Amino acid sequence: MTKLSDAARDKLKTVSTATVATALFKRGFRVQMIQDVHPLSADQPVLVGEAFTLRYMPAREDLNKIEVFRDRAHPQRKAVEDCPVGAVLVMDSRKDARAASAGAILVTRLMKRGVAGVITDGGFRDSAEIASLGFPAYHHRPSAPTNLTLHQAIEINVPIGCGDAPVFPGDVILGDSDGVIVIPAHLTDEIANEAVEMTAFEDFVTEQVHKGKSILGLYPATDEQTSVDFAAWRKEKGR
Repeated sequence: MTKLSDAARDKLKTVSTATVATALFKRGFRVQMIQDVHPLSADQPVLVGEAFTLRYMPAREDLNKIEVFRDRAHPQRKAVEDCPVGAVLVMDSRKDARAASAGAILVTRLMKRGVAGVITDGGFRDSAEIASLGFPAYHHRPSAPTNLTLHQAIEINVPIGCGDAPVFPGDVILGDSDGVIVIPAHLTDEIANEAVEMTAFEDFVTEQVHKGKSILGLYPATDEQTSVDFAAWRKEKGR
């Protein structure tokens, strides 16, 4: 797995998925936002970490009896125990929330192991309990039925699709109140640096707009005076 540097992790925690989406769009990446997933809690922390993946396929009834959980190598259980500290467990549940991808016990185990967060394009059971953990978690909607009803955990740490976004092991995940975006691993440092710069400029612009300034010539900075004013603002703010 590609190692996310502490510096890049810290930078990404200060920027938004919207800013990162624009930085990726400039480079031709259009489908990196995981669609139709939502934070379980409005005040959960920002999520940053490398992707560790779990792929589900449609369940076949004779292979998905409750007894399969006795197997310590069951892919869902193994993913929970093997997901590295600081990584994000990303689950491909085929955008099907009719059965849960996991529940509060497994998510609590991830949290206690030091995993950064968890994402599914399906649903979680025990969603209110998960929301109370203060742990970054994203799903489509709550779902009470056990995953065995419809999902067969089949493969760990392979390329997956999650909410129509491609996710490769080691890609970097950023999640905030707007949702979750996937940063290709080889672009992480570059995107983190650019997003910090973009955020500083957007904070400056927001301040100017609150003061009544027109966006014309300001956003984008097509007036020379905007660049002069921004440089002075950065010096004043230490940014």
